[in-house]
Amino acid sequence: QVQLVEFGGGLVQTGGSLRLSCAASGRTLSGYRVAWFRQAPGKEREFVAGINKNTDGTYYTDSVKGRFTISRDNAKSAVSLQMNDLKPEDTALYYCAAGYVDYDYWGQGTRVTVSS
Repeated sequence: QVQLVEFGGGLVQTGGSLRLSCAASGRTLSGYRVAWFRQAPGKEREFVAGINKNTDGTYYTDSVKGRFTISRDNAKSAVSLQMNDLKPEDTALYYCAAGYVDYDYWGQGTRVTVSS
C-alpha cells in the first residue's frame, strides 16, 4: 500500500504562485506514474497534470498549460506541481495520485484558494 501526502496548498492572490508537493510514505515515487487532479466546489474531479514513470514525459490539461509545471525532485522521492499565474478558477482541492498503470493510490488533498 502506498500512502501519499500532499503539501503546499494555501491562499494566494490572482497572479500569484504556489508549489504543491506529493510524497509517498516510506518510499520513493520513482517507478510510478504520478498525476495531480483537482476538484472545485460543486464540480467533478478533473485531471490537471501528469508525469510518466519511465520517460518522465509530462502532460497537462489545456487550462493550465504554460502556467503549471509538474516535475520529480532529484531523488525522485516526491513530485511537485509548480503553479504560476494562478486564477480564481484554479481554486480547488488538489489531489496527488500514483500507480504503475492506473492511479491506484490517492492522497487526501491540499486546498488551494485563489482570491480575486
